Amino acid sequence: MVSQIPSPRPIVHFAHGNSFPSGTYRRFLDLLSQNYDVHALEMHAHNPDYPVTDGWPALAQEFVNELLVRYQQPVILVGHSLGGILSLMVARQRPDLVRCVVLLDAPVTVGWRAGVFRLAKALGIDRRWSPARFSQRRRIQWPDAEAVYQHFSTKPVFASWPEEVLRDYVEHGTVEQSGSVALRFKREIETAVYLTLPHHLGQVVRPPYPVPVGFIGGIDSVECRQAGMAATRRLVGSHIKLLPGGHLFPLQTPQAAASATDEMIRSLLIV
Repeated sequence: MVSQIPSPRPIVHFAHGNSFPSGTYRRFLDLLSQNYDVHALEMHAHNPDYPVTDGWPALAQEFVNELLVRYQQPVILVGHSLGGILSLMVARQRPDLVRCVVLLDAPVTVGWRAGVFRLAKALGIDRRWSPARFSQRRRIQWPDAEAVYQHFSTKPVFASWPEEVLRDYVEHGTVEQSGSVALRFKREIETAVYLTLPHHLGQVVRPPYPVPVGFIGGIDSVECRQAGMAATRRLVGSHIKLLPGGHLFPLQTPQAAASATDEMIRSLLIV
Protein backbone atom coordinates (compact mmCIF):
# COMPACT_ATOMS: atom_id res chain seq x y z
CA MET A 1 0.00 0.00 0.00
CA VAL A 2 1.29 3.48 -0.87
CA SER A 3 1.03 6.14 1.84
CA GLN A 4 -0.83 9.15 0.41
CA ILE A 5 -0.66 11.39 3.48
CA PRO A 6 1.84 11.64 6.34
CA SER A 7 1.29 8.85 8.86
CA PRO A 8 0.42 9.80 12.48
CA ARG A 9 2.65 6.94 13.65
CA PRO A 10 6.35 6.48 12.87
CA ILE A 11 6.76 4.63 9.59
CA VAL A 12 8.98 1.55 9.43
CA HIS A 13 10.05 0.34 6.01
CA PHE A 14 11.38 -3.21 6.25
CA ALA A 15 13.80 -4.87 3.83
CA HIS A 16 14.15 -8.66 3.87
CA GLY A 17 17.14 -10.99 3.71
CA ASN A 18 18.32 -12.85 0.63
CA SER A 19 15.86 -15.55 -0.52
CA PHE A 20 13.15 -14.75 2.07
CA PRO A 21 10.29 -12.57 0.76
CA SER A 22 8.93 -10.05 3.24
CA GLY A 23 5.83 -12.14 3.93
CA THR A 24 8.09 -14.71 5.60
CA TYR A 25 8.57 -12.17 8.40
CA ARG A 26 4.82 -11.73 8.96
CA ARG A 27 4.94 -12.54 12.67
CA PHE A 28 7.87 -10.17 13.31
CA LEU A 29 6.27 -7.38 11.28
CA ASP A 30 2.84 -7.85 12.88
CA LEU A 31 4.43 -7.37 16.28
CA LEU A 32 6.22 -4.23 15.11
CA SER A 33 2.90 -2.98 13.73
CA GLN A 34 1.63 -2.57 17.28
CA ASN A 35 3.72 0.61 17.53
CA TYR A 36 4.60 1.51 13.94
CA ASP A 37 3.10 1.91 10.50
CA VAL A 38 4.98 -0.97 8.84
CA HIS A 39 5.54 -1.40 5.10
CA ALA A 40 7.84 -3.46 2.88
CA LEU A 41 8.66 -4.29 -0.70
CA GLU A 42 7.66 -7.94 -1.02
CA MET A 43 10.75 -9.02 -2.97
CA HIS A 44 13.99 -7.24 -3.68
CA ALA A 45 16.22 -8.13 -6.64
CA HIS A 46 13.41 -9.41 -8.89
CA ASN A 47 12.53 -6.29 -10.85
CA PRO A 48 14.27 -6.56 -14.25
CA ASP A 49 14.52 -2.77 -14.35
CA TYR A 50 16.88 -3.01 -11.36
CA PRO A 51 19.18 -5.98 -12.05
CA VAL A 52 21.59 -7.59 -9.61
CA THR A 53 25.08 -6.32 -10.44
CA ASP A 54 28.31 -6.06 -8.49
CA GLY A 55 27.85 -3.98 -5.35
CA TRP A 56 24.04 -3.80 -5.81
CA PRO A 57 23.76 -0.21 -7.16
CA ALA A 58 20.50 -0.88 -9.01
CA LEU A 59 18.98 -2.59 -5.96
CA ALA A 60 19.78 0.49 -3.89
CA GLN A 61 18.23 2.73 -6.54
CA GLU A 62 15.06 0.63 -6.57
CA PHE A 63 14.91 1.05 -2.78
CA VAL A 64 15.31 4.84 -3.06
CA ASN A 65 12.57 5.00 -5.67
CA GLU A 66 10.27 2.95 -3.42
CA LEU A 67 10.72 5.45 -0.60
CA LEU A 68 10.09 8.40 -2.93
CA VAL A 69 6.87 6.89 -4.27
CA ARG A 70 5.47 5.51 -1.02
CA TYR A 71 6.06 8.18 1.60
CA GLN A 72 5.54 11.85 2.30
CA GLN A 73 8.01 11.92 5.20
CA PRO A 74 11.33 10.37 6.30
CA VAL A 75 11.00 6.79 7.52
CA ILE A 76 12.76 4.28 9.75
CA LEU A 77 14.62 1.60 7.81
CA VAL A 78 14.82 -1.87 9.36
CA GLY A 79 16.74 -4.38 7.29
CA HIS A 80 17.77 -8.00 7.74
CA SER A 81 21.02 -9.16 6.12
CA LEU A 82 20.73 -8.09 2.44
CA GLY A 83 18.04 -5.61 3.49
CA GLY A 84 20.25 -4.10 6.17
CA ILE A 85 23.16 -3.45 3.82
CA LEU A 86 20.80 -1.96 1.24
CA SER A 87 19.35 0.26 3.99
CA LEU A 88 22.83 1.57 4.81
CA MET A 89 23.48 2.32 1.14
CA VAL A 90 20.14 4.09 0.75
CA ALA A 91 20.54 6.21 3.88
CA ARG A 92 24.02 7.30 2.75
CA GLN A 93 22.67 8.19 -0.70
CA ARG A 94 19.44 9.89 0.45
CA PRO A 95 19.59 10.75 4.18
CA ASP A 96 16.69 13.16 3.65
CA LEU A 97 14.42 10.13 3.26
CA VAL A 98 15.56 8.29 6.40
CA ARG A 99 15.20 8.91 10.15
CA CYS A 100 17.39 6.03 11.32
CA VAL A 101 18.55 2.54 10.32
CA VAL A 102 18.28 -0.69 12.31
CA LEU A 103 20.51 -3.48 11.03
CA LEU A 104 19.34 -7.02 11.78
CA ASP A 105 22.39 -9.27 11.58
CA ALA A 106 23.83 -7.22 8.72
CA PRO A 107 27.48 -6.71 9.77
CA VAL A 108 29.66 -4.28 7.85
CA THR A 109 32.66 -5.80 6.07
CA VAL A 110 35.53 -3.34 5.49
CA GLY A 111 39.34 -3.27 5.53
CA TRP A 112 41.34 -6.39 4.78
CA ARG A 113 38.25 -8.61 4.76
CA ALA A 114 36.69 -6.46 2.06
CA GLY A 115 39.98 -6.53 0.17
CA VAL A 116 40.12 -10.31 0.27
CA PHE A 117 36.53 -10.48 -0.92
CA ARG A 118 37.23 -8.05 -3.77
CA LEU A 119 40.18 -10.17 -4.89
CA ALA A 120 38.19 -13.41 -4.64
CA LYS A 121 35.47 -11.94 -6.85
CA ALA A 122 38.05 -10.73 -9.37
CA LEU A 123 39.60 -14.21 -9.50
CA GLY A 124 36.24 -15.94 -9.64
CA ILE A 125 36.92 -18.07 -6.58
CA ASP A 126 34.41 -16.49 -4.17
CA ARG A 127 31.85 -19.16 -5.05
CA ARG A 128 33.94 -21.72 -3.14
CA TRP A 129 33.20 -20.23 0.30
CA SER A 130 30.12 -18.14 -0.40
CA PRO A 131 26.59 -19.37 0.44
CA ALA A 132 26.22 -19.39 -3.35
CA ARG A 133 27.73 -22.87 -3.35
CA PHE A 134 24.55 -24.04 -1.63
CA SER A 135 21.98 -21.76 -3.28
CA GLN A 136 23.00 -22.75 -6.80
CA ARG A 137 21.99 -26.34 -6.00
CA ARG A 138 18.89 -25.54 -3.97
CA ARG A 139 15.77 -27.57 -4.70
CA ILE A 140 13.12 -25.26 -6.13
CA GLN A 141 10.03 -27.38 -6.92
CA TRP A 142 7.63 -29.71 -5.06
CA PRO A 143 4.28 -31.35 -5.77
CA ASP A 144 2.35 -29.20 -3.25
CA ALA A 145 2.71 -26.75 -0.35
CA GLU A 146 2.70 -29.46 2.30
CA ALA A 147 5.63 -31.15 0.59
CA VAL A 148 7.49 -27.82 0.76
CA TYR A 149 6.79 -27.60 4.48
CA GLN A 150 7.91 -31.15 5.14
CA HIS A 151 11.09 -30.60 3.11
CA PHE A 152 12.21 -27.51 4.98
CA SER A 153 11.05 -28.69 8.41
CA THR A 154 13.72 -31.39 8.30
CA LYS A 155 16.54 -28.94 7.52
CA PRO A 156 18.76 -27.88 10.46
CA VAL A 157 18.59 -24.18 9.53
CA PHE A 158 14.79 -24.22 9.91
CA ALA A 159 14.63 -26.48 12.95
CA SER A 160 14.43 -23.56 15.41
CA TRP A 161 11.71 -21.68 13.53
CA PRO A 162 8.22 -21.62 15.05
CA GLU A 163 5.80 -23.62 12.92
CA GLU A 164 3.77 -20.51 12.03
CA VAL A 165 6.87 -18.79 10.65
CA LEU A 166 7.80 -21.75 8.49
CA ARG A 167 4.19 -21.88 7.29
CA ASP A 168 4.49 -18.20 6.36
CA TYR A 169 7.60 -19.01 4.35
CA VAL A 170 5.74 -21.74 2.51
CA GLU A 171 2.81 -19.40 1.82
CA HIS A 172 4.74 -16.29 0.82
CA GLY A 173 7.89 -17.89 -0.49
CA THR A 174 6.30 -20.19 -3.06
CA VAL A 175 4.06 -19.91 -6.09
CA GLU A 176 1.93 -22.42 -7.98
CA GLN A 177 3.56 -23.34 -11.24
CA SER A 178 2.34 -25.87 -13.83
CA GLY A 179 0.57 -28.09 -11.34
CA SER A 180 3.35 -27.94 -8.74
CA VAL A 181 4.76 -25.44 -6.24
CA ALA A 182 8.02 -23.56 -6.78
CA LEU A 183 10.10 -21.07 -4.80
CA ARG A 184 9.20 -17.45 -5.63
CA PHE A 185 12.72 -16.17 -4.94
CA LYS A 186 14.58 -17.41 -7.98
CA ARG A 187 17.58 -19.61 -7.30
CA GLU A 188 19.77 -17.83 -9.84
CA ILE A 189 18.97 -14.44 -8.31
CA GLU A 190 19.69 -15.63 -4.78
CA THR A 191 23.05 -16.91 -6.02
CA ALA A 192 23.77 -13.68 -7.92
CA VAL A 193 23.11 -11.63 -4.78
CA TYR A 194 25.66 -13.68 -2.83
CA LEU A 195 28.25 -13.37 -5.60
CA THR A 196 27.91 -9.58 -5.89
CA LEU A 197 28.05 -8.62 -2.20
CA PRO A 198 29.34 -5.04 -1.86
CA HIS A 199 33.05 -4.71 -1.09
CA HIS A 200 32.90 -0.88 -0.92
CA LEU A 201 31.11 -0.55 2.42
CA GLY A 202 34.10 1.30 3.88
CA GLN A 203 33.05 4.24 1.68
CA VAL A 204 29.37 3.82 2.57
CA VAL A 205 29.93 3.98 6.34
CA ARG A 206 32.77 6.50 6.41
CA PRO A 207 32.21 9.03 9.20
CA PRO A 208 30.23 11.03 9.73
CA TYR A 209 27.37 8.72 8.77
CA PRO A 210 24.33 10.94 8.14
CA VAL A 211 21.67 9.17 10.29
CA PRO A 212 21.70 7.17 13.53
CA VAL A 213 22.33 3.43 13.12
CA GLY A 214 21.76 0.51 15.47
CA PHE A 215 22.66 -3.16 15.19
CA ILE A 216 20.86 -6.25 16.52
CA GLY A 217 22.54 -9.57 15.87
CA GLY A 218 22.37 -13.23 16.73
CA ILE A 219 24.81 -14.44 19.36
CA ASP A 220 25.54 -17.52 17.25
CA SER A 221 25.62 -15.73 13.89
CA VAL A 222 28.25 -17.27 11.60
CA GLU A 223 27.89 -14.23 9.33
CA CYS A 224 28.94 -11.88 12.11
CA ARG A 225 31.98 -14.00 12.92
CA GLN A 226 33.02 -14.13 9.28
CA ALA A 227 32.57 -10.41 8.67
CA GLY A 228 34.07 -9.30 11.96
CA MET A 229 32.30 -6.80 14.19
CA ALA A 230 34.89 -4.03 14.61
CA ALA A 231 33.60 -1.82 11.79
CA THR A 232 29.99 -2.36 12.82
CA ARG A 233 30.78 -1.38 16.41
CA ARG A 234 32.53 1.78 15.21
CA LEU A 235 29.46 2.66 13.15
CA VAL A 236 26.79 2.06 15.79
CA GLY A 237 28.64 2.85 19.02
CA SER A 238 26.56 1.86 22.02
CA HIS A 239 23.53 1.02 19.86
CA ILE A 240 24.20 -2.69 19.66
CA LYS A 241 22.37 -5.68 21.06
CA LEU A 242 22.88 -9.42 20.66
CA LEU A 243 20.03 -11.91 20.99
CA PRO A 244 19.98 -15.69 21.29
CA GLY A 245 19.98 -17.31 17.89
CA GLY A 246 21.87 -17.16 14.64
CA HIS A 247 21.76 -15.10 11.47
CA LEU A 248 18.03 -15.78 11.04
CA PHE A 249 17.04 -14.74 14.56
CA PRO A 250 14.13 -12.50 13.36
CA LEU A 251 12.53 -15.70 12.06
CA GLN A 252 13.66 -17.93 14.91
CA THR A 253 12.43 -15.63 17.70
CA PRO A 254 10.13 -12.98 16.19
CA GLN A 255 8.81 -11.81 19.57
CA ALA A 256 12.28 -11.11 20.97
CA ALA A 257 13.40 -9.60 17.66
CA ALA A 258 10.42 -7.24 17.48
CA SER A 259 10.85 -6.15 21.10
CA ALA A 260 14.57 -5.45 20.60
CA THR A 261 13.87 -3.60 17.35
CA ASP A 262 11.28 -1.40 19.04
CA GLU A 263 13.71 -0.59 21.86
CA MET A 264 16.49 0.14 19.35
CA ILE A 265 14.32 2.48 17.30
CA ARG A 266 13.31 4.41 20.41
CA SER A 267 16.97 4.80 21.45
CA LEU A 268 18.00 5.94 17.97
CA LEU A 269 15.26 8.53 17.64
CA ILE A 270 16.42 10.38 20.75
CA VAL A 271 20.03 10.64 19.51
